[in-house]
Amino acid sequence: MSIAQAKRFTLDEYHKLTELGFFHEDDHIELINGEIIEMVSKGTAHETCLRKLWKELPKLLGDKATLQSQAPITLPPNSEPKPDFGIVQNRFDDYLSAHPQPADVLLVMEVSDSSLNYDQDVKIPLYAKAGISDYWIFNLFDNYLECYSEPYQDNQSKHGYLNKRIVLPNQVIILPGFPDLFLDLSRVFPPKLNY
Repeated sequence: MSIAQAKRFTLDEYHKLTELGFFHEDDHIELINGEIIEMVSKGTAHETCLRKLWKELPKLLGDKATLQSQAPITLPPNSEPKPDFGIVQNRFDDYLSAHPQPADVLLVMEVSDSSLNYDQDVKIPLYAKAGISDYWIFNLFDNYLECYSEPYQDNQSKHGYLNKRIVLPNQVIILPGFPDLFLDLSRVFPPKLNY
């Protein structure tokens, strides 16, 4: 008896499909553990949070690091997520020669409403396995920031983060690696609408 199995792609195959124009420019896709994933459409709260982060993060970072949004981070051997925001080390070519790799990444951020379970259940082990030291989820469902740090691998080869910290939307948080940079979350989280 044969069982059907989905085709998994390597980074090289995924890049080749992209070069061949297999994907449309407006396709919102990423490669996760060899699977091509179509990202869910974003609601108004998600877009508002993104806009607010776009206002705050460039002012904070200046030229101390490179800010990217919904741009690839290469996680060999078979993942290339496009997180909502990534703070990566500055590089002389601004990553023209290759997308940032785990060693380049200072912080990955996802804004989550309908994608919350995916960002917790799939992205946490993905980023932890790659050795990304800090991962933030702007949890719009529960209205707080989830900060994950210290990636680990257990005896069953499962990956995760040793530390999870909850930061409320009226608090201020230090950006990892930048002890003098403070993000005021009251300027980032959209106001809760009463229906």
